[in-house]
Amino acid sequence: MGLETVLLAVGEKDDDRLDDLASITADIAGPPGASVALAHVFTEGEYQKARNNLDFDRDSEVTPDVTAQRYVNIQALIDDMEDAGVEHTEHGRLAKGGAVGEAIIGIAEDVGADLVVIGGRRRSPSGKAVFGSVAQNVLLNAPCPVTFVRQD
Repeated sequence: MGLETVLLAVGEKDDDRLDDLASITADIAGPPGASVALAHVFTEGEYQKARNNLDFDRDSEVTPDVTAQRYVNIQALIDDMEDAGVEHTEHGRLAKGGAVGEAIIGIAEDVGADLVVIGGRRRSPSGKAVFGSVAQNVLLNAPCPVTFVRQD
């Protein structure tokens, strides 16, 4: 049995690697294969800034899901998934207390992910011994396998 749901989780530091993340995720999911859950995890400061910049109507209900659906990096990923013919959904999550890894794990559990795709940067020589704290947390605690896409 193949993959049913692939979670592609991005955050504020992933803007310069969205194309790579989208391409790899679309290749993994492949039409008419798995559905991709596109998720943006917001830090508290980024979430407030996004809500202000997106100029929501005062009477509308604003949630992390709604904010993510209108956020520029999720919009770019939506376009990439549509171009690739891959089914997708959009999700947002607020990383309370800066716990981004925990938020990604929570989304993976909520959507029933069979695979999580996350990105990261090449580490300095002294930093090569461990991944960044978010990536390390997700790799060690996700409820499913994780694909780490390193940006060189």
